[in-house]
Amino acid sequence: MTKLSVNVNKIATLRNARGGNTPNVLQVALDCERFGAQGITVHPRPDERHIRYADVRELKQVLSTEFNIEGNPIPSFVDLVLEVMPAQVTLVPDAPDALTSDAGWEVGTHFQFLKETVARFEASGIRTSIFVGTDLDNISRAAEVGCRRVELYTEPYASAFQRGEVERVVDLFAQASQHAASCGLEVNAGHDLNLENLNYFVRRVQPLAEVSIGHALISDALYLGLEETIRRYRHELILS
Repeated sequence: MTKLSVNVNKIATLRNARGGNTPNVLQVALDCERFGAQGITVHPRPDERHIRYADVRELKQVLSTEFNIEGNPIPSFVDLVLEVMPAQVTLVPDAPDALTSDAGWEVGTHFQFLKETVARFEASGIRTSIFVGTDLDNISRAAEVGCRRVELYTEPYASAFQRGEVERVVDLFAQASQHAASCGLEVNAGHDLNLENLNYFVRRVQPLAEVSIGHALISDALYLGLEETIRRYRHELILS
């Protein structure tokens, strides 16, 4: 079954808005695990406007599920990941001032850089994933750089689902997942997945190892509570 990794960046955003340590990022992450999350994701940015590098170090000491660190592999990020040694690192080509991730890698353009970066992480035993779109040639190139997974950028799917124009778009993701598998890659997915669009995506896009969900899940938790929200997301990941 597809695993759920909860991105706790929004908890850190709320904490940082007031200062202090409320809400407590570590405690929320541990509660997510206790309530059924099968992984925790963070995306530290250079300005530390939400997750701080110190949070990443502290989370590694207490988590028992898979820890996934996302980010643009600038030198400080690479050093942090190699220090912390998470289960997975996801390479995302976001600019330092990006509000949120908005595109995958053009792998051919950055091929040598990605190959060298992936090699450093994989040599340390860290599973490496590359954030990509649905272009099949681009996914083939991702396999060539030596990563073990790709993460499909799902905002185009979420937007099409909301417009009621999802069939053509979801087929692109299904083809991308199958092609990635044929290249020897496992497949993750994330960005704008939520309780309304998640189950349809999971049923149509296979194989799918993991989804990473933050903004929607934390927003739902304001109404439903964290435990019930994670229960519902886990339920949506069951194929039907």
